[in-house]
Amino acid sequence: MINRPSAALRGFRSKLFVPGARPELFDKALNGAADALSFDLEDAVLPEAKDQARANVAAFLARAAALPRRPLVIVRINAPGTPWFDDDVRALMRPGLDWLNLPKAQSAADVQHVAALLGELEAAAGLTAPVDLLVNIESAAALHRAADIGAAHPRVAGLQLGLADLYEPLGIARHDPANVHATLHALRMAAAAAGVPAYDGAYPDLADTAGFRAEAQMARRLGFAGKSCIHPRQVAPANEVFGASEEELAWAARVDAAARQAEAQGLGVVAVDGQMIDAPFVQRARHLLNASRGVTP
Repeated sequence: MINRPSAALRGFRSKLFVPGARPELFDKALNGAADALSFDLEDAVLPEAKDQARANVAAFLARAAALPRRPLVIVRINAPGTPWFDDDVRALMRPGLDWLNLPKAQSAADVQHVAALLGELEAAAGLTAPVDLLVNIESAAALHRAADIGAAHPRVAGLQLGLADLYEPLGIARHDPANVHATLHALRMAAAAAGVPAYDGAYPDLADTAGFRAEAQMARRLGFAGKSCIHPRQVAPANEVFGASEEELAWAARVDAAARQAEAQGLGVVAVDGQMIDAPFVQRARHLLNASRGVTP
């Protein structure tokens, strides 16, 4: 097992999808370099395989709970209103699960409904560590309401963009960077208004490493925290793009040190590297430093 942050850490640079119907891939993914694993019970699993996939993932959770260090464990369940939703949630509420990935959310009420169910099941099972929600934004209506969705409940750990579900029914070209930038920007602003991180979704072309990296870099420039990966080969570039560089960390350390000195002197503004630094820059610098140390906000 490689050394990595504890699963208690809120957030990820890379999240690797693992089909719930492919248990032979579970240990390989567990020992890979992804910050988070997302076991999929939704799109990657045919209807006739849903029950077995759910059992596979539940068995994995029992093993994961005993590991002292592991990736963040996320399960993408089937959407509320589907025949599998209730069975998914009830089977997965056990130690070893960190987040549920909620697909097809349309409103704050959807999130509140699921959060209330989680609370009831946790109490019944005697679980003390609450399961958080990574909420997918996959429709025009959800994007319009994304800030309300993100702020709907304290369990919401982030908003995740689903471009395929959003774009394909609307005939929006995914290959046009202007389209992607506009959507990423809208989600990032909504997540910021809600006070939660934004996560970029999957890039479907496995052969286009340059395209994956370019889209990840666009998301990083907009302040996204991480990106989904559908193949292990995408994990390394995601970790690189969404990790702070040595230059960024050195800048952050200089800003933090100068700000602490200024604060001790009762000053609100300080110059670093010839640039005026005030509260927003200090906040950014300290966020980078905390993230590099595995400390969450």
